[in-house]
Amino acid sequence: MHQERSQNWAVYGRYALVTLLTLGAVQNGASTADGQYLTLRTAAAGVCGVLLLLRPGHWLLAPAVTTAAAGVWGWPMLSLLLLALFQLAADRHVPAAVACAAVALTGNALLRPAISLWRPQQYGSSLFLLLAIVAGLWMGNRRRLVRALNAQVEHLRIERELREQAARVAERSAIAAEMHDVLAHRLSLIALHTGVLATRKDSLPSPVVERLLLLRTASTDALTDLRDVLGALRTPYAATTRGDPTMTGAPSPAERPAPVLRDVREVIEQARAAAQHIDTVIDGAPEEAPAAHRLAVFRLVQEALTNARKHAPDAPVRVRVDYRPPATLVEIINTAGTPTRQAVPSGFGLVGLRERVEALGGHLTAGPGGAGSWRLAARIPHPAPGPASASASASEQIGPA
Repeated sequence: MHQERSQNWAVYGRYALVTLLTLGAVQNGASTADGQYLTLRTAAAGVCGVLLLLRPGHWLLAPAVTTAAAGVWGWPMLSLLLLALFQLAADRHVPAAVACAAVALTGNALLRPAISLWRPQQYGSSLFLLLAIVAGLWMGNRRRLVRALNAQVEHLRIERELREQAARVAERSAIAAEMHDVLAHRLSLIALHTGVLATRKDSLPSPVVERLLLLRTASTDALTDLRDVLGALRTPYAATTRGDPTMTGAPSPAERPAPVLRDVREVIEQARAAAQHIDTVIDGAPEEAPAAHRLAVFRLVQEALTNARKHAPDAPVRVRVDYRPPATLVEIINTAGTPTRQAVPSGFGLVGLRERVEALGGHLTAGPGGAGSWRLAARIPHPAPGPASASASASEQIGPA
């Protein structure tokens, strides 16, 4: 939008400049013709202005007509000739610009108009023509440089968007793998135990046996649906990164760590073993939060501590985790430390974390926390009790019966 606005202003400015120079050439031509405006020279000035303004036909048409007019009538057409030479030089037609200047000077020397380009100073007009060509060269080079820089900025913007998209897709693939292992394990246990209990139909009431068979069928179907859904999540990742060497931010399945439910205290102890100063406050038990929340908390703390070690290795870190309903809360703050020159920030780790938290319906903020500190905070709301909880309550009531 800003670039288009700048181009529009440049076009308007060019129109205004050509119009002003044309009016000046008409006025100068009329002043040399005893104040008469309806003369051949004023008409030639108008034609030159229109050709310079519209640039019709071949690129050499307007400069050729302007050169002819300046060669015949001299100083009144000088301003239009300077503009024509400027445009030729800006468009990389320097030999043509030099030829037009030489033709105009030669025409004045041969035809000797009333106000020649050689008077009042013999070489004054030559200096003006040379300056117009040099200024056109500079402006053309600057215009091409700005255009190249804009193209480079646009390329970098698109490249960064593609890398962010790759980071999001890789994080979704990791989430799919983790949730598959965690949920599949639990659903498999439900199917296994309900199947074992269903084999003892003789010692159980018929309503209980029916509920057990229903649970086994539902858990088996849920396993199938889970594999289909999570497989669909992993498919775009494989499609977008296959054969693309630029997608280096996404780890391969062999390099990705095994998605298991690990305690956040493990990564904190590992960071302390690496001489990192960490103050920890953990409220509630991890079992109070869903498995997806516990995985997200582990990744958040792991990424935050890694970033703190990379960018401020000697800065103490405060970690606060709250698993209690109604939401899982995570806050990691590191104070100002000595920055390292080796650390090259990319921002793609935070992109993946934000994708993970937003997929769980939460919100993540990361940025300066004041006094040179850095703060990463996330809030992931706990899911509301749904039909599963009601089924569990009904099962508990049926069991004692």
